[in-house]
Amino acid sequence: MPFIQVKLSVNMTEEQKNDLNNNFLNIISNNTGKPKAFIMTNIEDNQTIYMSNEKIDKSAYISVSLLGNISKQTCSVITKEICDLLKKNFDIDGRFVYVSYHPVELWGWNGQMF
Repeated sequence: MPFIQVKLSVNMTEEQKNDLNNNFLNIISNNTGKPKAFIMTNIEDNQTIYMSNEKIDKSAYISVSLLGNISKQTCSVITKEICDLLKKNFDIDGRFVYVSYHPVELWGWNGQMF
């Protein structure tokens, strides 16, 4: 049910993408209780990202869509964990990371609705 859209300005190997996916599965599942088996992640590297008129060489945009509501406190914890992860693995400063949250009421899967 969760869908995580990851856009990074850095180049990544397939191994780094797999590791990042596993880290996102853990972060989202541990903080929301959503089962890892239903989390879908899309990772796009080598994206051109600007803040204002400045191209940022090391930056990220993360979009988190979830079935149901999520508290601001939970979003704060997830945001910190994502920023810490990106700093540790890719040296991306949290000032250049945006994380958006999108609670969704209706979600379809496998020809039916959750």
